[in-house]
Amino acid sequence: MIRTIIGSCLFLALSFQPEPTKERPNIILIMADDMGYECLSSYGSTSYNTPILDELASKGIKFDNCVSQPLCTPSRVKIMTGLYNYRNYDYFGHLNANQFTFGNLLKDAGYATCISGKWQLNGLAYKNEISDWNDNSRPNKFGFDEYCLWQLTKTGKQGGRYADPLIEQNGKLLERNKDDYGPDIFSNYILDFIDRKKENPFFIYYPMVLVHDPFVPTPDSQGWINEAIRKKNDTSYYKDMVAYTDKIVGRIIHKLEELEIIDNTIIIFTGDNGTHPTIYSHTKEGVIRGGKGNTIDAGTHVPLIISWPEKIKKGFTHEGLIEFSDFFATFADIVEKEVESDGKSFYPLLNGKNYEPRKTAFVHYDPRWNKRVSQYRNQFIRTIDYKLYQDGNFYNLNDDILEKSPLLNDSISFDESVIKNNLEIGLKDHPNWK
Repeated sequence: MIRTIIGSCLFLALSFQPEPTKERPNIILIMADDMGYECLSSYGSTSYNTPILDELASKGIKFDNCVSQPLCTPSRVKIMTGLYNYRNYDYFGHLNANQFTFGNLLKDAGYATCISGKWQLNGLAYKNEISDWNDNSRPNKFGFDEYCLWQLTKTGKQGGRYADPLIEQNGKLLERNKDDYGPDIFSNYILDFIDRKKENPFFIYYPMVLVHDPFVPTPDSQGWINEAIRKKNDTSYYKDMVAYTDKIVGRIIHKLEELEIIDNTIIIFTGDNGTHPTIYSHTKEGVIRGGKGNTIDAGTHVPLIISWPEKIKKGFTHEGLIEFSDFFATFADIVEKEVESDGKSFYPLLNGKNYEPRKTAFVHYDPRWNKRVSQYRNQFIRTIDYKLYQDGNFYNLNDDILEKSPLLNDSISFDESVIKNNLEIGLKDHPNWK
């Protein structure tokens, strides 16, 4: 397995039970769209109220340093395949048909598999270059038995994701209704799938459409009753969208409890990248402007909460680094499969075994999209406290979270020079790309 540099420190987990002899755990991976860590009150937000996710964090593991890609497709390709973008990222909004995903992995291991939510991986923006852009069976080829998706073979311009959504479900277009709300359709499909597959292990990948712009009313917003403004973009609705995300997670948890299968279900909640730059969120540490598309902390620092009641008996916080290639490696570890991955399994953290935390996380970012985000194309490697770019810019993240003033060689301490040298060595493990 391909691994990044790891540390020698052992993680001593408390309050765990021995491995059960029963079947493998169910796995539900929920990934919010454009939600940085600052959007959850468990991470210090004072702008939003997320009681369900806060409770999930209090009973599970809250990861303080999860590093995503800065943009949606780069993150989705990385999390689904466990590989750095320089290996398999070719177009924005596309996942090459030759890739092996965690859907394939878990289906091959005997899991019933489902994906519901945002797809945007058929390459709809490159119809002249990508021959199978309109293949509505591509989710099945990537290992998902069933799907309920937005932007599979139809573009966002043909139909939105929120009010009156345009959704494809298992090869068919759903009939549209002006009073339908896309996130309800996706989550209802998941609840139905859980009902039907509860007797055997299942894997659900839920790449949410929330909380991506346009920022529009939810069914719980006062503005929803007025059809004329259901599609009007207004950042004041962002708070309602975060609350609705929390509500949907609660519905999934309630279904698992109702069916008495929550104990052996791993629930993972994360975000695909930082929050949209038009959103300013208040936190206990100050105001944070969303950094989506940018490689600064606000663009890549996302929430990560994992619950598994059968194994994690007491909630705790993990301060070590996690990167998006690690999910694939972790799922492979759960089903005891050897795979090619750039990730490091954090499965030992979930089942109370010894875990050697990452020393570094690596990001290769070339979005191949519009000028606003492509201006930030780069590579970086980081520890929790320091970050080095391929161009040599070196930052102390504790003192300069916005990366305004790179550290100069003649002004850094001896310890910092050692850190920088180690990071330079780490970068050499990857192609010299500019």
